[in-house]
Amino acid sequence: MQQPLNGPFVPDDFIGAGIALGIGLLVGIQRGWAQRDLPDGARFAGIRTFGLLGLAGGIAGTLFTHAQGPALVLLAATAALIVFGYHRASEDDDQVSGTASMVGLLTTACGFVAAVGEQALAVAIAAAMVLLLALRSTLHGWVNRLSEKEMMAIARFGVIALVILPLLPDAGYGPYESWNPRQLWMVVVLVSGFSFAGYFASKWLGASRGNIATAAAGSLVSSTAVVASMSNKLRKGEGQPSVLIAAICASSVVMYLRVIVLVGLLARPALVDFAILMAPGLLLSILAMGWTLRAALREKAEKAGELKLRNPFDIGPALILTGLVMVLTLASNWILDIYGNQGVAVMLAISGAVDVDSAIITLGNLPADTLDAATSGVVLAIPVALNMLFKAGIVLSIARWELGKWGALSLIVAGLASVIAWPMLP
Repeated sequence: MQQPLNGPFVPDDFIGAGIALGIGLLVGIQRGWAQRDLPDGARFAGIRTFGLLGLAGGIAGTLFTHAQGPALVLLAATAALIVFGYHRASEDDDQVSGTASMVGLLTTACGFVAAVGEQALAVAIAAAMVLLLALRSTLHGWVNRLSEKEMMAIARFGVIALVILPLLPDAGYGPYESWNPRQLWMVVVLVSGFSFAGYFASKWLGASRGNIATAAAGSLVSSTAVVASMSNKLRKGEGQPSVLIAAICASSVVMYLRVIVLVGLLARPALVDFAILMAPGLLLSILAMGWTLRAALREKAEKAGELKLRNPFDIGPALILTGLVMVLTLASNWILDIYGNQGVAVMLAISGAVDVDSAIITLGNLPADTLDAATSGVVLAIPVALNMLFKAGIVLSIARWELGKWGALSLIVAGLASVIAWPMLP
């Protein structure tokens, strides 16, 4: 709460200072535990020092609304003390680490932020900092396991997501102003991000986790590819049939969750109606996966194969999807101009059967008043249902009826459930 210069202190000031002290103690507990094996005098700071650093930031924040000069002097003196401590520690220790000093500065800053009235922000930053510090061994182990190819892929993804994306203009260009560079590049970022998630989830879980885990990870990239792969394994007898059927069901579960997230990010007005339509299919897919897994437990376990995912940074499919979105967005705006809203709804429903993601992204790029929320939800639900039927056809064409009937039936029932759920819409 902002107070006038030289005004009286209020209870909120004491609360802010108390939270600042608590943040310092929380950080100090983590640092003290992490350095518990060091001899006395070897630590840069312990629980008491970090508590005092947080309190110093809190006092400075409390004073800032009443007397900015003394507050800034206190902050500068605290920062100078931390820098001096780092200098002394680096002279006495051959293994120089700036973590403790950086944590000290951030603890002081969190205390200051809490005292000026942003308690939630300060606590969130402190909690994230403590979590990051606690994950030291995990993060170091993860970095040590990265290959050169993976490291280069992460760097390239960082460029497209953190460098290129913010620089692109957020405005419409081209015919009908159909193409927004930032929104189109967001497609590349999202598709690449899903590819990353699938790749590293598969790597961390490993083949020992079986086809279920790799199918779920692969469905972050392409559930259709997962279904085709599992159907091929069914036909060749490479794996436990019930587990492979469960993997097909798991791919549907992940697909439903993925498209709901995409709609929430790119076509938010349609989210509620779309989620209502997706809920029955998602629930049935979860039940089918559980039923087939239970059946697998009664069978003799076999060694599960591993689904090979794409390169961790395969930008080609992302660019192809972006090009498809550009074409569909331009076509949608043209149809909107010629035939009105009903023509757009039909086009999105049909084209989305080939690629559900493209329909979602295209709808997100259209003007906000093109379709109402209920119509948008139905338009996006139709391609999902058609895509489920298409994947059922893949199972039957590859694995044949005898081997793939349960997987195909689970896809068909889940897809039709979305159609049956239409009367549930408000």
